[in-house]
Amino acid sequence: MAQLEMNAVPAALMIPTEAPAEAYYELGLMHASGRCGAVNLVAAQTWFNVALARGCGRAASHRAELALELSRDELAEALREARSFLTRH
Repeated sequence: MAQLEMNAVPAALMIPTEAPAEAYYELGLMHASGRCGAVNLVAAQTWFNVALARGCGRAASHRAELALELSRDELAEALREARSFLTRH
């Protein structure tokens, strides 16, 4: 049986676009904790933004916590990525 290298597949492709908001919240947790490779706080913030926009209230506290650790540029990047994802999906 072939093994799938999780870092080789973009996280957005692992979740169907009609997935519940909780799935995007989980993506944020994966990126924040490094469960999907290296820790990526900008990606985590992006997915928490998407989760919150899709109705996952639990994402708000994680998003706020991460905002304290990110620069203005990083926060802006995460917002741009989230908006881009939401407008395409």
